[in-house]
Amino acid sequence: MTKSGVPVVGMAGGGQLARMTQQAAIGLGVSLRVLAGSPDDSAAKVVSDVRVGDDRSLDDLVAFAEGCDVVTFDHEHVPGPNIRKLESSGVPCRPGAAALAHAQDKLVMRERLTAMGVPCPDYVHLHRSAPLAMLETFASKHGFPLVLKAARGGYDGKGVWVLDALDRAAVELVHELLAGDVDLMVEEHVGFTRELAALVARSPYGQGAAYPIVETVQEGGICTEVISPAPGLSKDTAVEAQHLALTVAAELDVVGLLAVELFETERGLIVNELAMRPHNSGHWTIEGARTSQFEQHLRAVLDLPLGSTEPTARYTVMANVLGGDDPDVHSRYFHVMAHDPAVKVHLYGKESRPGRKIGHVTALGDDLADLRERARHAADYLRWGTAMSEREERR
Repeated sequence: MTKSGVPVVGMAGGGQLARMTQQAAIGLGVSLRVLAGSPDDSAAKVVSDVRVGDDRSLDDLVAFAEGCDVVTFDHEHVPGPNIRKLESSGVPCRPGAAALAHAQDKLVMRERLTAMGVPCPDYVHLHRSAPLAMLETFASKHGFPLVLKAARGGYDGKGVWVLDALDRAAVELVHELLAGDVDLMVEEHVGFTRELAALVARSPYGQGAAYPIVETVQEGGICTEVISPAPGLSKDTAVEAQHLALTVAAELDVVGLLAVELFETERGLIVNELAMRPHNSGHWTIEGARTSQFEQHLRAVLDLPLGSTEPTARYTVMANVLGGDDPDVHSRYFHVMAHDPAVKVHLYGKESRPGRKIGHVTALGDDLADLRERARHAADYLRWGTAMSEREERR
């Protein structure tokens, strides 16, 4: 701890999650240090204590951690061996390398969750000696389509391919990926009603806290909208999802936030992915919960008592702002703010590129249909300069 008695939290990664964590750190009186790849990274533009370096480099990570009371992460890409070396030198890393491995490697996650009895899609690791034979055997059991995944490194639809048949294109894809040293697995294609997310926090003391279960709307593998709480979800299913996420957090010894992405299916809840950090499905909590996910993460990693997850409104809708063809998003602020003064806009200070997440908007209230329309209007206008309904009328 610093001479002033203010704890220093080091966050490896300089993206928008670290940027929004800075807002929470200010309120808590906590010092946030960020390891950013560039001074132009999202968080580096707003955090005073920025160290520029490669978060995959052990030397850079060790130098960054010196003087930190705890190190945490805004992504899953810091190598596990480097985290373990930090831990062995006495630096508290939360989550630790053993827990984080389940968010870094989908095979590790599937094996552990399946052993725990957690409902997951059926899967198989494609061995390099006979990947096509294994695919054929798996397809004979589950049929097509199948979901091919890179075990490590995928996000926002990247590293995931849907195979409709074991045709020439599929065979070439498998060979190309394996030749590029990509570790592959294949899963059954789960027919689901909708996608949900359970966000929980856990402290070293063992205290846990669960947020309301949300519905996430995906387009092209990218989350475009989050609705809290998930409309029409039964109380029993919501409690089941929260209990499942808290159980996973405890069993894997997660410290900090854990987001569990779920499929709601006719056969019950099925776990899709895990993330051990603030998560896109929790951005709504900045305005929509008594304690934002970013403050909760800081509380958890510092082993402070966790905050209330009580909602501040009946419904909260968060819509992601994606980059469009015109990068001048700020010129469209006037319309969005004048049109709906109650909508909250968050931009991440990132260069606008088509399809890239550059911000989000949040709307709170009692009328869900109205909130969804208002959030979509704001997000669309910031992206395109028109609302979706206006673009559709022009076609």
